[in-house]
Amino acid sequence: MPVGTLQPILSRLTRAVLSIVIESRVYDPLKAGQRLARRTLAWQAGAAAILALLFLLQGVAHATSALLGGVAVLLGGIVSARLMVGGGVQPAASVLVRWFIGALAKWVVVGAVLLSGLVVWRLPPLPLLLGLVLGLGVQMYAMTRR
Repeated sequence: MPVGTLQPILSRLTRAVLSIVIESRVYDPLKAGQRLARRTLAWQAGAAAILALLFLLQGVAHATSALLGGVAVLLGGIVSARLMVGGGVQPAASVLVRWFIGALAKWVVVGAVLLSGLVVWRLPPLPLLLGLVLGLGVQMYAMTRR
């Protein structure tokens, strides 16, 4: 094989290897936000399940109430994550509007779930509020942890 034909092959191979190495080190803030949202939701679900198991010692109603408090924050987090992170790359004003709408939607969902737990299903309020507080605390912990 002549040396002249080997040069383009080596050049293409070098570019292919370099592009793979460079692409694997590119930081994508959208993917990082999605990973953070998924990790936070997983932590919240685990904490709500553990709290519900602890309240199961007092009865099914207390366990259900504690689980519903955690699920309220979890559902609110899912709604806000979809609205906040799901829009792709956009101008700053659009991102800010999406962030505010996501935060508002989260608290509307949390309020609706808590209200339905208290009024419709007549669940005990203390485990419900403890589930809410635990869900928010776990959310803060998971979002500050790397």
